[in-house]
Amino acid sequence: MNGNWTEQRIPDQHGRVAIVTGANTGLGFETARMLAERGAKVVLAVRDVDKGERAAARISGDVTVQALDLASLDSIRSAAAELRASHPRIDLLINNAGVMHTPRRTTADGFELQFGTNHLGHFALTGLLLDRLLPVPGSRVVTVSSMGHRIRAAIHFDDLQWERSYSRIAAYGQAKLANLMFTYALQRRLAPNGTTIAVAAHPGASNTDLLRNAPTVIRVPATRLAPLYTQKAEMGALPTLRAATDPAVTGGRYYGPGGRGEMRGHPKLVTSSADSHDRTAQERLWTVSEELTGVAFPAVAAQRNGSGS
Repeated sequence: MNGNWTEQRIPDQHGRVAIVTGANTGLGFETARMLAERGAKVVLAVRDVDKGERAAARISGDVTVQALDLASLDSIRSAAAELRASHPRIDLLINNAGVMHTPRRTTADGFELQFGTNHLGHFALTGLLLDRLLPVPGSRVVTVSSMGHRIRAAIHFDDLQWERSYSRIAAYGQAKLANLMFTYALQRRLAPNGTTIAVAAHPGASNTDLLRNAPTVIRVPATRLAPLYTQKAEMGALPTLRAATDPAVTGGRYYGPGGRGEMRGHPKLVTSSADSHDRTAQERLWTVSEELTGVAFPAVAAQRNGSGS
């Protein structure tokens, strides 16, 4: 099928179970809404259950709410146990939630907030739920990264938690780079199984409330100029939805807006930074992430020469 990939091209989702983190607002809400309207059973995995319930009430379809605080390993383990008990199979795990440009704070487990929430939280959740996806043909883990993975971005293995110095922009870059490295390393591990794939996406410049924590020098101009370069959340969610539902998608790919600079537009296959494809760094990050979270992935073995990047 030719032409732009739009909401109308989302295939029928009846019979599928989708878990979307951070689904009470913005990109996550639109992702959940469109999946539910196509027939999926959707779980809004959110930190604030009251907000989640209000969001669920605005969606037509089979929607439930699950308490999940990605800044707490205890919360992640509890949520995973509840999700496993209520869903013997999971078709889609969409790692969407995130924080951006926060002042330096730490999670309940002492991790720098952006790295701990955006990467380590999703790493742990995926590991704890993966065996519910592995037997399901066509199942996918979709992790939302950002153009920020190119901005002052590196994995600071000597100071992952930014204890010596802190830059909220560079810390966000590290977290979003980690999202991509995780996707590529996970895909290598999934490739021998053949039923589940790992894919990444980014929303371009979408008009959401993520910039609320940005430094004033960034937030104020960005807010004023937003109508000129941003797109609505419904459009920003489309790369994630394409990664999650397009039958032509294969593992280890990355989707983003197709317009100039990947800021706006309909979703297409895009390319991530050279750093994100560093397999040595990917494997080192994987090992460190297992050590920090205490979560080991089931039934998947490292395939260093397998498919993926």
